[in-house]
Formats: sequence, structure tokens, C-alpha cells
Amino acid sequence: MSERYDLAVIGSGPGGYVCAIRAAQLGLNVVCIDKRGAHGGTCLNVGCIPSKALLHASEVFHETKNSASMGINVENVSLNLKDMMSYKDEGIDGNVKGIDFLFKKNKITGIFAEAKIISSNQINLTLPDQTEKIIEATNIVVATGSSSASIPGIEIDEDTIVSSTGALSLQKVPETLTIIGGGYIGLELGSVWSRLGSNVTVIEYLDRIAPGLDGELSSQFEKILKKQGINFILGSKVKSTQKNSEGVEVHIENVSSSESSSLQTEIVLVSTGRIPNTKGLFDDSLGIKLTDKGFIKTDKNYRTDVEGVWAIGDVIEGPMLAHKAEEEGVAVAELIKGKPGHVNYGIIPSVVYTNPEVASVGMTEEDLKGKSISYKVGKFPFLANGRAKVNKMTDGFVKILSSEESDQILGVHIIGAQAGTMIAEAAVAMEFEATSEDLAHICHAHPTLSEAIKEAALDTDGRALHM
Repeated sequence: MSERYDLAVIGSGPGGYVCAIRAAQLGLNVVCIDKRGAHGGTCLNVGCIPSKALLHASEVFHETKNSASMGINVENVSLNLKDMMSYKDEGIDGNVKGIDFLFKKNKITGIFAEAKIISSNQINLTLPDQTEKIIEATNIVVATGSSSASIPGIEIDEDTIVSSTGALSLQKVPETLTIIGGGYIGLELGSVWSRLGSNVTVIEYLDRIAPGLDGELSSQFEKILKKQGINFILGSKVKSTQKNSEGVEVHIENVSSSESSSLQTEIVLVSTGRIPNTKGLFDDSLGIKLTDKGFIKTDKNYRTDVEGVWAIGDVIEGPMLAHKAEEEGVAVAELIKGKPGHVNYGIIPSVVYTNPEVASVGMTEEDLKGKSISYKVGKFPFLANGRAKVNKMTDGFVKILSSEESDQILGVHIIGAQAGTMIAEAAVAMEFEATSEDLAHICHAHPTLSEAIKEAALDTDGRALHM
């Protein structure tokens, strides 16, 4: 007889494991299936967590080398990349074991296997020893995440042409690193290797980096990264790559002029987005519908066309962010239990974990102009913030966009130290439909970087105090 569960979650990344935990809290008998052999998905194993470990370690290395201006003289600072990678791996192991503990605490069954949904309540599992078994579940949630996309004709070998996974495990610091794609992941990993000694070049198809950001933020971001030594080739596409004894020759074409050029590099990082993991997941007879881009089609409550089968996270449309998947995981578990699950997609923060960090929530100026919404702008530079000045963290600014009519906050954009942490205040304010005036009235501790948020809120009405 097959095993029976109230809920089967396929994928144990942030969306899947959170969904499983919330469902178990609600009293469901839950199984969570993952083919990786370790819980946590891409995020914990080869994404968010290891990249943040290397970002932090490379920042400490860079700061240690450049701390003389603060009266800290350190001689003979050197990099031990092998030990840095071990530090990263220890962080991964600790987080993965944390998921194991949470599954045990919440009485969730974890199975490592390749899953294929063969009916609305049956899943065929191929176990690591290649034996198969069928389990049954009243509800099935697909949370299989996404994988790195590539460019037609460019083969990722995780040696000289790598994805983000390979870029997290390089055995030595490359003299030159060329990144195809100027999005968040490429810029973060480019920052890591640049600080460790690589000459980094970013090739981006559009005429600006991080194109999803507010335009003013993107422009400032590019200037800061250039000052740090990262090179940019914008408005250009990679036509092909050719491996040779020195690494890879990258052939480039300017989008507007069609002018061709090439550059020689030791390592190429392909960072051109991600694609949903749905291959081989569904039996052909099921009739699960996908979009043109391969995302699973669902209604507003995460239901697919097949009764009892749901989908969340990177496999459905929307921002491919771990915290978005987590919120959907909670929502779908509550919906399955008959409760009112909900995600406010207008207030999902995004963060680029470079140094300085870049964080946004809500609408950009471009969004507001496109929707013909009248708005006010308040800005405050960290150069005028006392804590930032004394700590030499003066790059960047806070920008608040609020309604011209009601003063309700419509978007907040921050580039600066600790931006990823500070953006939470903006998200809370927006969730409660606060105005810039509300934010300006809140007493912020002094001296802190977050005072810049208060000052930017004051500036929407021309009342900034320290500028």
C-alpha cells in the first residue's frame, strides 16, 4: 500500500519548507520531498546563504586591508581562499541542519527523491537507490524553484563558463572575470571576486544595470561600483564564446550600432536570469498548464487546473525571491486548511547585497510616471547623516515617493550601508498605509543610519533638518 498524507510538498527550499512547517502547525500530516539530498533548496545550498557568506567574508577582507584611515594598521593581510570556502560551507551546513531540526520538531516527513506527479493525489518517487514507490496526498504543493538560465550557444561547464553555482566554488581567484548580465546575482558575485582581486567586467544588454531598480538608484549604483573597480559594457549582447588556452574569448555586439568587439577572460559567469524547474515533474495525462515562459499557471489562490495541486515560489509568475516564496508557502498552507491566506505583492522588498546594499519596496518613479500617478519625492544623502559620516559609510541616499494627493507612501528606495535591514521599516509603514508625514513624526534613535529615512520623509515636504 502507498503512504498517505494530508499534504505533500515537492521542494524544500524557502517556499517549500515554510509551507510544510505552517501546514504542520495547522495540524496536517505533511511530507516534504526534495531531490537534492539536502533540505533548503537553491537558497540555502547554492544561492542566498553561500553568496552572503562570501559577500561578508570578502567585505571583511577588503576592510581589513583598507583600515589604516581608522587607525588600524594590519600588515601582511593575505587571502586563504580554501579556508574562506570552508567558512561558507560551514554556514550552509548549519542552516541545512536547522531545517532538519524544524522538520523533526514539527513531525514533518522528509524524503529525498525525484518526484513526478502522476494524478491529482499521487506522486511517483524515484529514490536515490533508483527504486520507486508511490505516495498519496490529499493536496500537493509544487515548490521546485528555479535554475540558472543560459544563452543559446553558450554551454555552462562550471569550469571556465560558470553559473552562479560554479561562481560560489571557484578554486582560485581569477585574474579576469566577465559576467554576462547586470542583474542582482551577477553584481553580487562580481563584488565578491572584485574585492578578492579579480578584474571584473559586466556585460549588460540594456543601457543600465539592475534594470528593475528605480532609475536614479540604478545610476548611482553603477557609479559606486565603477569607483570600486568594476567595469561595465552596457547596451551590448554576447554573441558567442570560444574557449582557448587562456580561458574564454567573449564575442560582443553593440545593440544599437551592431559594432562587434571581443575580450579575453579567464572565467565567464552567465547570470542572465532563472527558469522555473518543471521538467519531468508532471505526467502528460495531468494537463497542467504552463505559460509561454514555462511558469505554472495558477489562479490568485495558487491553484493549478488540477484539483488538489497547487504551486508557489519561482515556478509561478512574480519576483523570484526567497521571501516571496516563503509568504506564498504560508498563504497556501492556510488556504488548504480553509483559512484566508494572502500575500501583498505591492509590498515585497528586494535587496542587492553588495557594499553598499541596495533595497527597494513599492513603486519606482518610472512605475508612477507610467501609471500617470502624481507624486512627491523626498531624498536624503548618507553624506549628511552623522553616523554614516563618522563610520565612513557615506555612499548613497534614501528616496521616498509619496502621493501628491494623500501623502501615502508609494515607494521607498535606499542605496547605502545596511539598506537591506532598513527597508523593513518602509515595508511596515506601507503595509499600514502610512504617509510620509507619519514616518517623519516617528522618533528615530540617534546616531543611526535609519535617521536618513526620517529625513527623506521630511524632505517630501521640503523640511529636511540636516540638509
